[in-house]
Amino acid sequence: MKFLPRLMLWLVLACSASVPAETLRLVANTWPPFNDVNLLNNGLSSDLVITALKRAGYSSSYFQVPWARVLYGVQVGDYDIVVSAWYDAERATYGVFSQPYLINRIRFLRRKGTDTQFRSLSDLGPASIAVVRGYSYQPAFDADQQLLKVPVVDFAMGARMLAAGRVQLTLEDELVARHYFQYELQGIEPQLEFLPKPLSENGLHILVRNSHPQAKEIVERFNRAMQAMRDDGTYEKIFAAHGFASATEVSGPTGQDPGQIPD
Repeated sequence: MKFLPRLMLWLVLACSASVPAETLRLVANTWPPFNDVNLLNNGLSSDLVITALKRAGYSSSYFQVPWARVLYGVQVGDYDIVVSAWYDAERATYGVFSQPYLINRIRFLRRKGTDTQFRSLSDLGPASIAVVRGYSYQPAFDADQQLLKVPVVDFAMGARMLAAGRVQLTLEDELVARHYFQYELQGIEPQLEFLPKPLSENGLHILVRNSHPQAKEIVERFNRAMQAMRDDGTYEKIFAAHGFASATEVSGPTGQDPGQIPD
């Protein structure tokens, strides 16, 4: 009968192996090119995150809902992971942030051949700047009442006004702007250029609900998998698949705070 304990152990292991791993419920709002069910693999951020989680040993499902529902859903346990989130102290009370997996960089654009510069807000002086109505760019910029801001419906409208000479600057997240230039604004991209210095940089993270029993482990394994993707070229290939030539050029920090998680 000595074989019985071994048989029982084998049966336990076999049953455990047959039980599928938990499927993590990922959630994001519509935010092209980062998250959008109409884009390749649900967008750049979704593609990066799902690939890293798969490498880390996790299967996942993807949901796309309005931003308010994203945050509420992860707090009440409807979802496990927010795909794309900036670090915020309040959010850290109900979730565990990963290290940033890319950088959101807000940059000014001008018409080629013009000489408007940006090193600080005071440099903008009398320049007219197309801004999306209701959009928050950066606290000091948003609060500065001396700047000549021209409200527009969206970035596409601001970019067209810039190309037509009706304003002197506009601004947008660099990857969002480049996404527009691939599609809706192909015709005017050659007329515009980015100013070198970004207005702001924010690290983009996943946020795992801290009520998940493996929240910290998921984040640790995700961080390792994302670094491995950078090291072996997978990260760069995903950027290229989404139409961005250089991941380093458009996602690496330029010296400002990239959103590292406080120790």
